[in-house]
Amino acid sequence: MVLSLAYRRPSRVSDGSSFTSSNEKRLSSEGSYHSGTSGLPKGIPEALSFDRIIAGGTCPPCTTRDFMNYLRYIEHSAENLQFYLWYRSYVERFDKLPASEQALSPEWSAAQMDTEITQPARRRKTPAAIATVLRGTDFADTVPLDAEKRDPFNDPRSDSPEMMRTPASPTFSEFDSSCMSDERPVSSRSDFQRKAGEAMDDAGMKWKPFTAQPFREELTRIITIFIAVDGSRQLNLSDRERSAVLHALQHTTHPSALRAAFTSAEYSLRRQAHPNFIRWTICNGNRPRVIFARGLGISLILLGILAALLITLSSASRAYRVIPIIGLILGISTLIAAWKGMCVVLHGMHHRHLRPWELFADPEDASIKNSSSDSLIDSSPVAKSYEDEPWVARYEKRNVIRKIFDREVWVQEPALRQIQDTIFVQSLIGAFLVSCIIVGVFCAVPKGGLF
Repeated sequence: MVLSLAYRRPSRVSDGSSFTSSNEKRLSSEGSYHSGTSGLPKGIPEALSFDRIIAGGTCPPCTTRDFMNYLRYIEHSAENLQFYLWYRSYVERFDKLPASEQALSPEWSAAQMDTEITQPARRRKTPAAIATVLRGTDFADTVPLDAEKRDPFNDPRSDSPEMMRTPASPTFSEFDSSCMSDERPVSSRSDFQRKAGEAMDDAGMKWKPFTAQPFREELTRIITIFIAVDGSRQLNLSDRERSAVLHALQHTTHPSALRAAFTSAEYSLRRQAHPNFIRWTICNGNRPRVIFARGLGISLILLGILAALLITLSSASRAYRVIPIIGLILGISTLIAAWKGMCVVLHGMHHRHLRPWELFADPEDASIKNSSSDSLIDSSPVAKSYEDEPWVARYEKRNVIRKIFDREVWVQEPALRQIQDTIFVQSLIGAFLVSCIIVGVFCAVPKGGLF
């Protein structure tokens, strides 16, 4: 069974999230995008929707783990999915808290968040002594970063023992421990508080490190990893969005304080990463195999044209000029499929090449077998550069012939096989029409009679 013959795979989407306003992101997340198939990007069936992939309702190579690996190794933006999964887990854990603990962290309304984003950025107040000196100069409105005197009793960067006495918080999720496993060594909790304080200072705010609110320590770490400007997994947030999130986190640990960051990550995942992932997954062969398939298709086309030319120049009857249509159909269909990233030979068996990181994966690794969202939260070291992975050097050492004939595996996802079947049928129909035109031209030419 195939889809409509007018089917077109998803178009490549460039990263335009930085040029999209917060209101557009919020309206996109709350609007028709969640309302069934009508909101799906063109070329993506309901069976491969973003929500279905995240919910674990798909098979390889379209699982959540495959999505994470694509973002990590191909698009290099896995922080969006990592934060998205963590936030969902955080909301569930927060909702399970007793009402007495939830009351300590009031909800941060959408109106408050929108006001923070739309209002002008905060500016530090220049100390009176310095303002007097600078009055009447071009530097009168400039705020030196270190000009403001700090209160040693309220300085988040202080290393005094008082700073170490933070209230106990609920047990961290598995994700939190995994985040720290890939970060630079941290000597104490005050380092996270210091980094969070620096992020607040950059936004022109004062960090309040002491609070009895639940999950405060965990959110301090999340700020240093995802929200801070120099975070190892910094999200693509505008300055106003970042300042709004930091200001909200000053007052509450309610999940709504991170609404702007979550909306931005979700918008990027749904509008860019997900369509690009489906487009990439449709390709069943690696790059050397696809290039080889293109070369094979061009060779068959040239051989078919050469055969038709020789028969036309000979004294053979016109009926023999139809024979090269076989080579032309094979060559053109192979070329069309390869142009869309597919190898017709692999498709004939419904196979695909293993990805480079799958080739050298440990088959006994439990994290590979479990592709649920929860396992991704604590097992995906997205803070590392993929160039540091051991499989990179090993794969580069493989010769081209070996890459062309790499190991194959069956495509398990039915919806993906359906898309590939549709592309294959389209390539056959297109090849047949073009081949008929080419053969028709040769048949119309008078007999050469040269031999």
